[in-house]
Amino acid sequence: MSAAEEAGVFHRARGRTLDSFSSEKEREWKGPFYFIQGADPQFGLMKAWATGDCDNGGDEWGQEILLAEQAVQAVNKLNPKPKFFVLCGDLVHAMPGRPWRKEQTEDLQRVLGTVDRDIPLVLVSGNHDVGNVPTPETITEFQRTWGDDYFSFWVGGVLFLVLNSQFLYDASRCPALKQEHDHWLDQQLRTARQRTCRHAVVFQHIPLFLRSIDEDDDYFNLTKALRKEMADKFVEAGIKAVFSGHYHRNAGGTYRNLDMVVSSAIGCQLGKDTHGLRVVVVTAEKIVHRYYSLDELNEKGIEDDLMDLLKEN
Repeated sequence: MSAAEEAGVFHRARGRTLDSFSSEKEREWKGPFYFIQGADPQFGLMKAWATGDCDNGGDEWGQEILLAEQAVQAVNKLNPKPKFFVLCGDLVHAMPGRPWRKEQTEDLQRVLGTVDRDIPLVLVSGNHDVGNVPTPETITEFQRTWGDDYFSFWVGGVLFLVLNSQFLYDASRCPALKQEHDHWLDQQLRTARQRTCRHAVVFQHIPLFLRSIDEDDDYFNLTKALRKEMADKFVEAGIKAVFSGHYHRNAGGTYRNLDMVVSSAIGCQLGKDTHGLRVVVVTAEKIVHRYYSLDELNEKGIEDDLMDLLKEN
């Protein structure tokens, strides 16, 4: 147990669920709600990217600390409070075993420790968190530091699944763990398929695709054959949306009524988007989302048209 957990800074997923929510009480639809999605705070990338050395750079992360603090400040100001705040991976930049990983992790935990105690954190593993090619050791380290690398939870009648997308990218050094993950996912999708939930939503770091199911393979998406297989599984189980990060730009598309949402980063931007967060409103019939810059969300809050959706019965 880490010092952050001992101090009760935030709950971690354990036993493949998040004890911030009672699975029994939360299985019933009680009306519209919203949550906040962020991605890629990735402490250290801005310096590494600026110096052109993403493998070995990243010895400074003061800018990312300020951005993460701004993100937390924006979330804490929101009224009503979001049901939860999910971070879709790449929490820090330093890969497992690399210099500055411990320091980056401690600084991020300190910032996340200031999130309002009434807003549970949902932490998703990214490639920088468990390694591009994860091993049993890197998975164990993530679990010890941040909690389970995959799990499910219910909120307000909606089933949320958190996946470890590195198992989908390259599990060559931990095939048994991937098999366990895939078996667990099949079980969860069977639950979703029974349609006892109002909606079902997936969180993962690497997007299935950036804009189209048929796009070419890329560092930032899953391989074409696998993405099609996963997307079809999700559609058949009734998954409404997949929320991801990894791209450090906003993107996304649809496939057979599945909404693939790719959110830009809290930290380093690789395109023309701003450092930001996504507001996601869940109503009885639909899931509506909008990306806000950190400045916008801090200064103006959520726009009226989204707030009005929360008043619907």
